[in-house]
Amino acid sequence: IVGWGDNHAGQLNVPAPNDGFIAIAAGSSHTLGLKADGSIAAWGDNAFGQTDVPAPNASFIGIAAGDHHSLGLKADGSIVGWGSNGSGQCDVPAPNSGFTAVAANFDDSLGLKANGAIVAWGRNASGQTNVPAPNTDFVAVAAGQFHSLGLKGDGSIVGWGGNSSGQLNVPSPNADFIGIAAGDYHSLGLKADGSIVAWGYNYYGQTNVPASNADFVAIAG
Repeated sequence: IVGWGDNHAGQLNVPAPNDGFIAIAAGSSHTLGLKADGSIAAWGDNAFGQTDVPAPNASFIGIAAGDHHSLGLKADGSIVGWGSNGSGQCDVPAPNSGFTAVAANFDDSLGLKANGAIVAWGRNASGQTNVPAPNTDFVAVAAGQFHSLGLKGDGSIVGWGGNSSGQLNVPSPNADFIGIAAGDYHSLGLKADGSIVAWGYNYYGQTNVPASNADFVAIAG
């Protein structure tokens, strides 16, 4: 892993040995790395215990980093949460099973079930944990500061929660998406043709996808 940018809490200082990683996630001031052996390495700000991976640190297949909390998806379909829990963002609702993906931001968490439903918990001041009906056929999830996104199996995107900057207003045509990502107040969608659609807050140009907008295979917000 190579990291760059702000390093006030050591969030760029990857612990040795810096190898064997297969996935990464970045929180507000901490970082998570998933190893090929199923363990998680965590570093950076630890004021809330967000880098203290609970034992046993094994059998993880997915990770997500919130503002001051962390999530790990286990191979058995359960989710483990640790760190700040002031809004219950680490308290996975029962039954804690059947999950295939996780997402986290600020003080809320999302889990995608194998049956295509999304479970959301934690802070809900803007409705970011109120998954719209029908809560079915989802294949991916993403969490922004106060909004959430779900990708449907038909290639459309559903958004809910805060919409102060239009981050829920998916541009037409809302179709042919294969990936989603969410920043604080903006959203991204990856199209099947390799182009990226971006919408929401754009003060820093975060929705101005550079030309040529083609051949992309992954996105992050």
